[in-house]
Amino acid sequence: MNGLIRKLTSSKLFSALMALLVILIFNVFLNRGFLSITVVDGHLFGQLIDILNRSVPVMILATGMTLVIATGGTDLSCGALLALAGALSISLIRGSSTIVNEYSAIPFPLVITITLAVTTLCGLWNGFLVARLGIQPIVATLIFMTAGRGIAQLITGARNLTTNYAPYSVIGQGWLMMLPVPIFIAAAVLLVVWYFTRRTAFGLFVEAVGVNASAARYSGINSSMILMIVYSISGLCAGVAGLIYASGIMCADANNAGLNYELDAILATVLGGTSMMGGRFYLGGSVIGALIIMALTKSIYAFDVAPESALVVKAFVVVVVVLIQSPFFKNWRDTVKNRRAAVGGGEVR
Repeated sequence: MNGLIRKLTSSKLFSALMALLVILIFNVFLNRGFLSITVVDGHLFGQLIDILNRSVPVMILATGMTLVIATGGTDLSCGALLALAGALSISLIRGSSTIVNEYSAIPFPLVITITLAVTTLCGLWNGFLVARLGIQPIVATLIFMTAGRGIAQLITGARNLTTNYAPYSVIGQGWLMMLPVPIFIAAAVLLVVWYFTRRTAFGLFVEAVGVNASAARYSGINSSMILMIVYSISGLCAGVAGLIYASGIMCADANNAGLNYELDAILATVLGGTSMMGGRFYLGGSVIGALIIMALTKSIYAFDVAPESALVVKAFVVVVVVLIQSPFFKNWRDTVKNRRAAVGGGEVR
C-alpha cells in the first residue's frame, strides 16, 4: 500500500491533479450547486460540463504544444492560426456573398479540408524554419504569430464575418450523447495523438530529439523530419481549435479569436508536467493543465474580480503550482521525509 501511495505521489500528474482538485473543492464551497448536473431537453447542463466544454480549444492547442515543447521548442503561432482557421472557414462558406446566408458557397467537407490543410501547412513552415534553417523556435513561430492574425484580417477585410450555416454550428454548438460535440472532438484529437505517440516509435523519437537532437541524429533518427512533423501537428491542432472557436460564436473575429491562447497552451503543458527543456511529455497532464486554467478562470470570475486584476490572481496561483512541481520543492520534500525517517528510526528510501 505504501509503495502504491509513493508511486502515485511521485507521478508527474499528481501535483496537477491535486491542484485541479483543490480548485474544484474551492468552487464547491463557493457555490453549493457547483457539482450539480441537470438534464434539459436531453442535454447535460452544469458548471462542470461548462468548464470541460470551454477548455476544449486550449486543450486541443496544448495537445499539439506538448509535442513541440517535448522537442525543446515552442509554438507562439497557434493562437493566430486559430484565428486564421475561423476566418478562412467562414470566408469559404460565405464565398463572394456580402450577406449572411444559410448555405455554403462550396461543399462543407471541402471547407473543413482546406482550412485544416492551410493551418497544417503553416505549421509545416514553422517546422521548416526551425529544422532546416536552424532558426530559434520562439523566433520562427513569432513570424506567424504576427502574420497569421494579419492574414486573417485580410481575409475578413478587418470585419467580423458571421454565418448562419447550420452544419457549421454543429462543430462548436452541437450535442452528441447528451454532451457538447467539442468534447468529443477534443477526445478524438487526444486519442489519435496518443496512439500516434505511444503505440508507434514516433513518441520515442520526439523525446530523443528533445533530450539531445545531435545524439538522436547520430543514432539514425531524422531529427529534421521529426521537428517538421511535430510543428505540422501543432498547426493542425490549431486549425481544429479554430473551427470549434468560430463555430461556437458563428463569427470570425480575427482581432480577438485565440488571443493569448498560445500562452495558455504553453502553461497547460507545463502545469501537466512536461518540461520546457524537452524530453518526456505527458499528454494527459496537458489536458489536466487546460482544465486547471479554465477552472481557475471560473473561480476568479465567481468572485467578481475585475478583468485587469484577474490576470494577476491567475498568475499568482500558477506560480504556486509551478513551484510545487519544481525540482527544488521535490528535493526539499524528499529531504524532509528522509530526516523524519532517520529520526524515527525508520528505513530511508
